[in-house]
Amino acid sequence: MHKKLIFVYNANSGAWNSVLDSAHKMLKPETYSCKLCAVTHGLTGEKKSWKKYRKSSNVPMEFYHKDEFLKTFASKYLLKFEFPAVLYPENEELQVLISAEEFKEISSVEKLIGIIENRV
Repeated sequence: MHKKLIFVYNANSGAWNSVLDSAHKMLKPETYSCKLCAVTHGLTGEKKSWKKYRKSSNVPMEFYHKDEFLKTFASKYLLKFEFPAVLYPENEELQVLISAEEFKEISSVEKLIGIIENRV
């Protein structure tokens, strides 16, 4: 079992970026670059089913926007990942649990939860 999961959105932090992301999700969802955001959040915030899962999970979870992750981890690990991604620490390195490529095939909260449950 993994001690912690690190979720990294393919979006930057900040109120203005949040507004732009919401507009993009609504106007051109097929070109929106953060499948993690699209699956776990609707236009008005976090989806209830995801929030319930996240709060009831025994695995601690941390969430970062891309800019926050790079600020926090890039200098420490000098790792390069494609986002979105779900990572986990192992032997003082970060490993990929769910890759950006895999996120292309994830279309629902239930599918995301299923993958997480099968791999942790």
